[in-house]
Amino acid sequence: MTAQPAINVRRMAMCAVMAAVICVIAPISIPTGPISITGGTLAIYLTAYLLGGVWGTVSTLVYLLVGFVGLPVFSNYMGGAARLLGPTGGYLVGYLPMVLLAGFFVELSLRRFGGRGAKEQAAALAIQILGMAAGTAVLYAFGTAWYCVQAGVDLQKALAACVFPFIPFDLAKMAIALLVGTPVRRRLERAGLV
Repeated sequence: MTAQPAINVRRMAMCAVMAAVICVIAPISIPTGPISITGGTLAIYLTAYLLGGVWGTVSTLVYLLVGFVGLPVFSNYMGGAARLLGPTGGYLVGYLPMVLLAGFFVELSLRRFGGRGAKEQAAALAIQILGMAAGTAVLYAFGTAWYCVQAGVDLQKALAACVFPFIPFDLAKMAIALLVGTPVRRRLERAGLV
């Protein structure tokens, strides 16, 4: 009877920790136009890898709520409802389906290919990359549609400003999240935290 509440408390604590990690990493940005290159997607990939879909989504929602109430956790150390609901807010809200989808694929890969053999690890890695790429595609679609409506620009201009320049950076962030996330998740599993 006591095991389930202990597991939930641990998971809630990990959600709080990862929400704090997102709050620290996401505001780091390099302005490049209407959308900045930020640490946000890196933090979300890492959250998806460490917490999975459902708990990663909870953690990301906490981050968005913290920014919504005005703490400077969005890109360029900004916060507030106007930032979240403005032209680039779709990319922030798009973190939710992104982390849910990427986390689902991570969990699927670990359940199906939890073995330590080289073939199992390669299969798990392929599924994880696919999940992160699919999540990023959903993020781009959601954010770009929102940007087109809010900023009143056509799709071609929105893609040129808000998607194409970011693809190589997001691929690099996926690689970093996988490199960092793999050993961290193993340690967290040994400690019974995930």
